[in-house]
Amino acid sequence: MPDFRSRETWAVLIGLAFLLALPPLADAMGKGFYITLFTRILIFGLAAVSLDLILGYGGMVSFGHAAFVGVGAYVVGILSWHVFDASPVVTWPVLVEGTENAFVVWPLAALMGGLFALVIGAVSLRTTGISFIMITLAFAQMLFYLAIGLRKYGGEDGIALYNKSELVPAIDLFDRTTFYYVCLAILAAFLALCRRLVGSRFGMAVQGARINERRMRALGFSPYRHKLTAFVISGAAAGLSGALLANAAEFVGPAYMSWQRSGELIVMVVLGGMGSLFGPVLGAAAFLLLEEWLADLTEHWQILLGPILLFVVVFARRGIWGVVAGPDRRER
Repeated sequence: MPDFRSRETWAVLIGLAFLLALPPLADAMGKGFYITLFTRILIFGLAAVSLDLILGYGGMVSFGHAAFVGVGAYVVGILSWHVFDASPVVTWPVLVEGTENAFVVWPLAALMGGLFALVIGAVSLRTTGISFIMITLAFAQMLFYLAIGLRKYGGEDGIALYNKSELVPAIDLFDRTTFYYVCLAILAAFLALCRRLVGSRFGMAVQGARINERRMRALGFSPYRHKLTAFVISGAAAGLSGALLANAAEFVGPAYMSWQRSGELIVMVVLGGMGSLFGPVLGAAAFLLLEEWLADLTEHWQILLGPILLFVVVFARRGIWGVVAGPDRRER
């Protein structure tokens, strides 16, 4: 049962009410652009929450998280390209045709994101600290240049999507309001899943491994196995966010996998508040709204973003979420 005496509960409820009411309000004010902008915020919020699961709770500073976003986006892009080209994806050992069915493409994007996370995590989690950061970055750069090398799929220019994924006839994803609510539902479902995970025995083991791996091993837990499982879940969610991003932009390109994109996801998590789940959604909103606002002032908007990020890191220990929801219960 939610604790209605808690600021955190009210912050979540007010935020949810705002997001539910945004499309009709934007249409009423003739500002339909905000529906598209907040759809991007929800998608990047999903990617940022998936990163927070391993960064905020597991202490795993992945500098290649955008690679999983890109993998999910390319699953959508490649399967859609083959539908347009009327050619099979592979012919051996089994014939695989292109498809735009969201019930196939989106789970496949999440599955591929999870599989890549399994491979990258199995190697990188054998290290810690700066070595872990550099290995995740190296894998992401490998995938980035692999995407550039896919000349059949546009190489550096990427793939322009001629159609979005298809759910059911009653749900038209070309309608921006419908797509917005689909993204909101997916983000809410993943937040609910993560909340259950971090409060479970599994989540406690991941958090315990962040604090003291040796002690967790002495208690009979396997930090490597628990952290790898969290890494795979995080990669799968990032892959799903990539599938949504491809549909939102109607484009897929190698830039989705760049180290700059991974850095932006880390900034969203830090800005919103690490280890808070809801904070990274606020971080994604703050980052993309500041980008939109500051880019009107100067093309070098990152110069202005830097001092804001420094201010949050120095004076707001739990990021924007800490200011909105108050101190963590464990700190009271």
